[in-house]
Amino acid sequence: MPTATRLGAGAGTGADRTLPPRPPGPLIWAHAADPDRIPALVQLAARAESVRPGLTMLLTLSDASVVPDNLPDYVLLDRMPDEVAADCRAFFDHWRPDVGVWHTGHLRPVLLTSARQAGIPLILVDATEAGFSDSRMPWHRRSERTALNGFEALFANSANAGRRLARIGAMPDKIHVTGPLQEGCAALPCNEDTRSDLAEDLATRPIWLAAMVQPDELPIIIEAHRQAIRAAHRLMLILVPRKPEDGEAMIAALTDQGLRYVRWSEGGHPNEVTQVLIADTYGEMGLWYRLAPVTFMGSSLTAGHGGRDPYEPAALGSAILYGPNVGRYVQAYTRFARAGAARVVRDAATLASAVLRLNAPDQAAAMAQAAWEVATVGAEVTDEVLETIEEILDRRPKTHARP
Repeated sequence: MPTATRLGAGAGTGADRTLPPRPPGPLIWAHAADPDRIPALVQLAARAESVRPGLTMLLTLSDASVVPDNLPDYVLLDRMPDEVAADCRAFFDHWRPDVGVWHTGHLRPVLLTSARQAGIPLILVDATEAGFSDSRMPWHRRSERTALNGFEALFANSANAGRRLARIGAMPDKIHVTGPLQEGCAALPCNEDTRSDLAEDLATRPIWLAAMVQPDELPIIIEAHRQAIRAAHRLMLILVPRKPEDGEAMIAALTDQGLRYVRWSEGGHPNEVTQVLIADTYGEMGLWYRLAPVTFMGSSLTAGHGGRDPYEPAALGSAILYGPNVGRYVQAYTRFARAGAARVVRDAATLASAVLRLNAPDQAAAMAQAAWEVATVGAEVTDEVLETIEEILDRRPKTHARP
């Protein structure tokens, strides 16, 4: 999936749009009314697919939404049909979801009515107080009440949200006050033999990781490491470029600064005098997060990159540092920072200072524990929602899941 893919590029509009074929197997349609909560639905898809291999999630967003990087193959994207009955019918006739998951609120009555007419079971998850109007206008209340009572289950993310649903007129036995869905990603995998060998070889070395570094951030990262090794001369940096092909530029910069490095993609292995390990390969972030007790999340020091997902290092026990430009993940970073699980840095000096401070094992461990706790909040809610989805899928005719 291309980075920052934007929706709505398909040919045609409304019922005439050209759509990709429906995949075989069970299909969950999930709508993210709040783009900031897309990661929670992607995590739900990951959990559902692990239980039922071959399952697909169709994720719908608004035209202006920006898609997160590296969506898994089992998550497809489409924009919402307009609030026109013919467009909604065409959408459901094409995709034929086995279950619909509506996130947050801001209901679309025509679309949801079309879903019910198509026989698609619906559940509401992460319902927020702000997602539903407190209007006293009778017609508005009737519209929301009718839409709400078309859902099989309503999962509210707070007691206030549950009370708002009840005031609108939702059936009390459908309301479950559960808290928010888990937003974090599943722990990234790694080769355990490789991890064990590296951990043994580097057991006495302090390590920090700079992950997904953009070319225009590289001078800041290198200067921060140079400052840090003046105080901790055995400190090693694992340097992961945003694109592996940027490895050559990193070599040139490190050579220019006189830093000793090895290149992982060419079979390089760090030893006692290695100052930088260039990790310029795909698919090994799970290894680097496990090895480094401290991670700086790149694509965040300079403007225009939007940051990277902090849940990746958090799920694997690494303390988090980040720059000020994390627009695509600002709510997530705010959540971690408030919990004492992440710290913002702004330049080479503040990055070097933070790395040295977290070089103390107790400091890094406390932050990593706080990060892990944030990352796992909502896991029980995801389990409960997944159980409801599984119950619906189990009773659906299997022929419905075929193209």
